[in-house]
Formats: sequence, C-alpha cells, structure tokens
Amino acid sequence: MQKRKIGMALSLVLAAGTLLGACGKSDDTSKNETSKGGEEKGKAFSVAMVTDVGGVDDKSFNQSAWEGLQKFGADNGLKKGKGGFDYLQSKSDADYSTNLNTLARQDFDLVYGIGFLMQAAVEEIAKQQKDSQFAIIDAEVKQPNVASVLFKEQEAAFLAGVAAALTTKSNHIGFIGGMEIPVIERFESGFLAGVKAAKPEVKVDVQYSGAFDKAELGQNIASKMYSSGADVIFHAAGGTGNGLFKEATDRKAKDPSKEIWAIGVDRDQNDMGPDVVLTSALKRVDVAVQDLSKKAMDGNFPGGESILYGLAEDGVGLAPINSKAANKDAIETAVKEWVEKIKSGAVKVPGTRDELKTFSAK
Repeated sequence: MQKRKIGMALSLVLAAGTLLGACGKSDDTSKNETSKGGEEKGKAFSVAMVTDVGGVDDKSFNQSAWEGLQKFGADNGLKKGKGGFDYLQSKSDADYSTNLNTLARQDFDLVYGIGFLMQAAVEEIAKQQKDSQFAIIDAEVKQPNVASVLFKEQEAAFLAGVAAALTTKSNHIGFIGGMEIPVIERFESGFLAGVKAAKPEVKVDVQYSGAFDKAELGQNIASKMYSSGADVIFHAAGGTGNGLFKEATDRKAKDPSKEIWAIGVDRDQNDMGPDVVLTSALKRVDVAVQDLSKKAMDGNFPGGESILYGLAEDGVGLAPINSKAANKDAIETAVKEWVEKIKSGAVKVPGTRDELKTFSAK
C-alpha cells in the first residue's frame, strides 16, 4: 500500500512537471512569435524594378520610373541595394522573367515590371511567387498579387498636338511611334486629335520604328520627315526617340535660322536639345511609382486592381513651352483652356484610331 502511494505521488509530480514544461514551452513560443512579428513590422520596406530593353538611362520611360523609385527611396531613408531600392536592367526580353524572379527571391516587398512588353513575364512570375507583390506599368495582369498601372497618355499627347499645331509654319507635322501597341496608339490618337482640334488643315505624317531602343532608326525617320517639309515632330518611341533629338540638333547647328522643333515624351526632355525641344508630353511614371510604393508600404497594396492616371490625377501633362518659341504665350493659353475642358469632361480625348475617326472637339 505504501509503495502504491509513493508511486502515485511520483506520477503526479511527473505529470505536473510535464504540464509546467509544456506551459513554459508555450510561453516561450509565444514570445518568439511576438519577437518575430515585431522584427517583421520593424523591417524597412524595400522596392525594386525591372527595366525593359530601353534601359534605366533611356532618357524616357524607364528613366522616369527609376527617378520615381530613387525619390521614394530618398523620402523614406532607403539605401540603394538589397533591402532598400534597386533595379535590374534587361538586355533582351529573355531577361524579363529571370530578373523579376531574382528580385522576388531577394525578398523585395514590391517589384515593378516597367512597360507593356513585360506583361507575360509579370503574369508568369506572379503565379509562381504568390507571396510576393508585383506591379506592372502600362498593362493589366489579373492576378491578386499584381497591381496594374495605366495612364491616359492620349490626354498628354492631345496637349502636345495643340502645341505642335500652333507652332508649325509649314502645316506639316510628324509622329514617330515605337512599337504598334495600345499604349503608343493612345499617344498617336491623342496627338492627332490635338492637332485636329487646334488647326484642322495641318498634315501629320505617322511612322513606326518597330523598336524602343534604336536611336539610329529614330534619326533616320526624323531626317526623312524634316526633309519632306515637317517642321515639328513628336515621338513616343522611348530610346528610339533620342535619334529625333540628334537629327533636330544637327540640323539646327548647320542652319541656326531654321525653325524646326521636336517634342519629347514621358519626362521633360528639354535636356536633349534646349534649342529644338518645344515641349514634352509628360507621363508621370515617376509619380505613379512613388504613389503606389507608398500605398504598398502603408499596407494598402491594391493587388488585383488597375489604377488609371490622367490629367485629373496629375498623372499626365505637358512640360513648359520652350521660351524660344515665337508664340509661347499663345500656346500656353490654349493649352490651359484645353486642360480645363478635358478635366471637366467637356472633351473626351480619343485613345484609339477608331475613336479618333468620330472625334470632334466642338
């Protein structure tokens, strides 16, 4: 009987010890989880982007995105590199998926694919890396971990068309597009509508280069347009458009009295030729990148949604008119009037060639 009592006592002691041990272990785990959560909450937000073939210094679309990312980094105390803000450059379209995957695996909180050409790659990697957040500029990807950023490029291009029409002396204007994709069609349609609204009798030559990274093609097209009588040319061709500025600058240098103009795109491209750049159709990719990055950092990432930036959202606009333009004040006055009409909804700028056919600014 004595032995049974002792045995039962030992069993109770062991059971109590086991329970206490389990409770202690549970408390430790809870502490560890809290500590881990605190580290996650205290972890600095990180963001990166993958360029398309134009490269981060294309003086246009990719550069604007990178400038936005740099500004976001500076505003939030981030350093360039892993754990802060960074980019990977694509030399060809074969690099898109690899670069996106690399940045996702490096645990960047948000990864951008810059440009319509990256649509398939973003969709592919987003499906594979379901715990990562992605954003694509200029295309829509219907995945819950992807935010799609689109612009009303036609509105900025419309204003550029008004400026071109009010500047031309020959009533002959040119448009150089990159690839024939929806985003460039929006630029073309809006530009032609702006010309039509301001001065219907003006002729516009339209030509596509088929590339966004071939400056020599842009220069060749521009040379032919200027030689055929065009005195203002607008490009929406990324790095290919750099050739337009070279051609205009070269011609101006040979004959300073010659009035020829070029219109830039995406960012203010006045630095590409202060004597020849009339203005630029601004597409504020930099603003969109900063805006979306802030939303994601604050825990408001709009995964699965599409965000549209137009004149009303300050997502597009027109750069200042060159002070050397003879009728600078008249152009600026006209542009302001059209901005108000577009913002109010009185004028709906066409974004496709089909919409352009029935467009009327009256």
